[in-house]
Amino acid sequence: AVRLMESGGGSVQAGGSLRLSCTVSGVPNNNYCMAWFRQNPGNKREGVAGIEPDGGTNYADSVKGRFTISQDNARTTLHLQMNSLKPEDTAMYFCAAVSRSYCVGGPYLSPASYHHWGQGTQVTVAS
Repeated sequence: AVRLMESGGGSVQAGGSLRLSCTVSGVPNNNYCMAWFRQNPGNKREGVAGIEPDGGTNYADSVKGRFTISQDNARTTLHLQMNSLKPEDTAMYFCAAVSRSYCVGGPYLSPASYHHWGQGTQVTVAS
């Protein structure tokens, strides 16, 4: 079974940085599209950044130039480097995965495009 586990969340002042990680297991040949999403209570889950097996990336406009998505060489750990954090970045952050066969033309930033989810890690940015 595919398992995703996030870590690295916490509290930070505006302008600060955090690096989120997502440990991935059970993914055949690591041939998956991966993404980060975020959500606050009562709000829809929002796509933040995605990466496909060949390294292509996609970012939400709200985080372009501030966040960077990456994977280690073995593609067993997904990262999200978050710089210049703003209070509006406060949310629960989730990593997600879907088989490459379902993300042709991606990576997409729609939650409906992903089949596997982690439990989330909280990020709080104080003003």
